[in-house]
Amino acid sequence: MDIRKLQRAIVDGLEDVKAQNIAVFNTEHLSSLFERVIIASGTSNRQTKALAASVRDAVRSRGMQVMSTEGEENGEWIIVDCGAAVAHIMQPGIRDYYHLEEIWGGKAVRMKVGAVNTGLVKASEPEPAPRRAAKKAVADAEAAPRKAPARKAAAKSVAKAPAKSAPKTAARKAADKTAAYQRVAGKSPARKTAAAKKAPARKTPTRKTLRTT
Repeated sequence: MDIRKLQRAIVDGLEDVKAQNIAVFNTEHLSSLFERVIIASGTSNRQTKALAASVRDAVRSRGMQVMSTEGEENGEWIIVDCGAAVAHIMQPGIRDYYHLEEIWGGKAVRMKVGAVNTGLVKASEPEPAPRRAAKKAVADAEAAPRKAPARKAAAKSVAKAPAKSAPKTAARKAADKTAAYQRVAGKSPARKTAAAKKAPARKTPTRKTLRTT
């Protein structure tokens, strides 16, 4: 039997019912009866019983054997014996009192808790910051279409206002400049000088005196 597959099956069964504070210890150097001790907490009798049932189902579904189950009558401390690995499912008060980590916790086994599962966060762990940010982004995206029409309308009104007023202002300025230029040009001495140049001065014809002989 591959002990890694067995411990993975037990941990997956515990995670399916959201067990708290899962710990896996290597006990090969302490006992020849089993190689792993797995400790987990359940918040109530109902949850500890559900955790024990989930562990049995997970182990058997992968073709491995469950030897026995003890303590389901009261649900405070349930032991699921899977041969090479033993799972201790305890309520927090019982776990703190007996503190099995002092007996079997010499060599902790590091496992990626939740890696093979559906990705749900355990009840004992806070939700990661990236997941909170992703949820917030989804919520903002859902709320955005409701506010979009009002924002678009305001943006259109602001964008259109300068476009309409700008041509009128330019036209008015051009008209004012033209009118001022025409007024000044009409009274300009240069214009009078040009007119004077165009109109030649009249010459007074000289009269010749006719002499009679």
